[in-house]
Amino acid sequence: MVPYLQVQNLTRYVGDRTLFRDISFGIAQGQKVGLIAKNGTGKSTLLNILAGKDSADEGQVVFHRSLRVGYLEQTPHLPSDLTVIEACFWHGNETTNLIREYEQCMATPGTPRLQEMLDRMDHQKAWDYETRCKAILSKLSISEFDKPIGQLSGGQMKRVALANVLITEPDLLILDEPTNHLDLSMIEWLENHLRRGNTTLLMVTHDRYFLDRVCNLILEMDEETIYTYRGNYAYFLEKREERLNVERSEINRANNLYRTELDWMRRMPQARGHKARYREEAFYELEQQAKRRIEEQQVRLEMKSSYIGSKIFEAQYVSKSFPTGPIDAPTGKRIILKDFYYNFSRFEKMGIVGDNGTGKSTFVKMLLGEVHPDSGRFVVGETVRFGYFSQEGIQFDEQMKVIDAVRRVAEYVDLGGGRHLSAMQFLQHFMFTPLQQQNYIYKLSGGEKRRLYLCTVLMQNPNFLVLDEPTNDLDIVTLQILEQYLQDFRGCVIVISHDRYFMDRVVDHLLVFRGEGVVKDFPGNYSQFREWEALEEKASAKPKDKAPSSSGHIAARNDGSERPRRMTFKERREYEQLEADIERLEEEKRKIESALSSGQLSVQEITEMSKRLPQVNDELDEKSMRWLELSELE
Repeated sequence: MVPYLQVQNLTRYVGDRTLFRDISFGIAQGQKVGLIAKNGTGKSTLLNILAGKDSADEGQVVFHRSLRVGYLEQTPHLPSDLTVIEACFWHGNETTNLIREYEQCMATPGTPRLQEMLDRMDHQKAWDYETRCKAILSKLSISEFDKPIGQLSGGQMKRVALANVLITEPDLLILDEPTNHLDLSMIEWLENHLRRGNTTLLMVTHDRYFLDRVCNLILEMDEETIYTYRGNYAYFLEKREERLNVERSEINRANNLYRTELDWMRRMPQARGHKARYREEAFYELEQQAKRRIEEQQVRLEMKSSYIGSKIFEAQYVSKSFPTGPIDAPTGKRIILKDFYYNFSRFEKMGIVGDNGTGKSTFVKMLLGEVHPDSGRFVVGETVRFGYFSQEGIQFDEQMKVIDAVRRVAEYVDLGGGRHLSAMQFLQHFMFTPLQQQNYIYKLSGGEKRRLYLCTVLMQNPNFLVLDEPTNDLDIVTLQILEQYLQDFRGCVIVISHDRYFMDRVVDHLLVFRGEGVVKDFPGNYSQFREWEALEEKASAKPKDKAPSSSGHIAARNDGSERPRRMTFKERREYEQLEADIERLEEEKRKIESALSSGQLSVQEITEMSKRLPQVNDELDEKSMRWLELSELE
């Protein structure tokens, strides 16, 4: 493979802190590399150095000659006076520069070098550049091509910047959190787009399914150095655990030897003069190794939540719409909910998914009373105590220290059973070391600020957590802690998230917002929903005598019309299992009948098989009858 990038002995300091020291790695053509590290360890800084937007204190970065590099920043910036389509031409890449040359050539009297320009336009496939721009923008739900950049939200701007990078088809793609601000369908499209072909990729993302399905090499930044794992995310997890086990063993051995050497240093001061100088130097090296700590968050944070009664909330025929916006409904309004009814159960853990702009955040804001419905109402139980983690976050006083910001919320956290955690101890559960707790907030990375915000929400002991995009900018270790916390949480949870792995781990029920007021109620996690959806699409693709019935949404009022019932997700799985069981039982029946007619069995074998045969027949009859019942729903 052709080496595209070589990083050699790279070191970067921030003040008196070392982000990474003497790290070296390479990326070859066709490799898809995921970079994993905790928040604040320098992931974005490293990508900025590779993209030439920042510089290292030591070391060098070497690219293959004439390599075209595309870079998506974590927070991109585009000129506010450009339109969306103009922004696609604004970045100075080879294709856009060629288009400008061609336009200048056509505007020059006599059109000098016209044939050369035509040949280059053909070779560069520049004629359909704008068409390709619009196609990718449409995949990312950007349809207003003449809209000024200054009128876009932060998420829309990130998607325009992502489209700019993908359109140019560079030799090496460097992506910083590409899945942020994408809905689930966009993430799946991007996943398939990057998996195709021979794209060379280096990216930072917290989306573990994305890492597992796209990447074939993982780089882990830890303790100021870098480790390489030649496989996907699942392989990385396995090999990382092996590495940590080896390091733990080495530290234990070093500790045992350290105690021996420490005793020697204390008993024999005269030996530290000249002849044993080598041993003294080796002692200090050994001391450093013995005092190493492998910080792993294995603690389950079981916290007391305030009592919650049986009455949680009831959405009573809620309707909500906005004047025509990005999503144009036939009525000229963007419909969020229409006569929506739902009765939320005690201890329910619900996920909310859907395309951007379908009203997911508006729904939770109506539940919390921040937005008022057009009609209908939310009736919330008296014992419900919300904890809300908003997509926008909160504005901290940047001049405050981390520990002071948390102590403003509470000095102690009640764990129940008379147990308490101080604010400092609680922060340590979320990987803020005592030293980091004394840092000023303005020194924190974006991910660390999100983690701090999460701490301030959780430590208030709510009994109903509403989390709107909690996974944005959080590292994988923090996500694992949050997942464990939510699994142990003794209360209700609503989660809006585009992180498929997170949703699979946390929720057991989905509301799927399809747009124009249509909401699908699905009993299962996200992966189960996608399986069900794939089966529905497959079934609807088959030619039928009757038109398939539409899958309804949650509706409070029945219009009285009868619809043919379709298989549920569980019935579909049962139907498939029955087919396999029937085939197995028929095979067993054939073998028994063949053996009984062979005349080669002992008396004991004949007796056992004679008993088994009617049992097989009974099972076959029972399963065949059930299969026939379900087949009528096909």
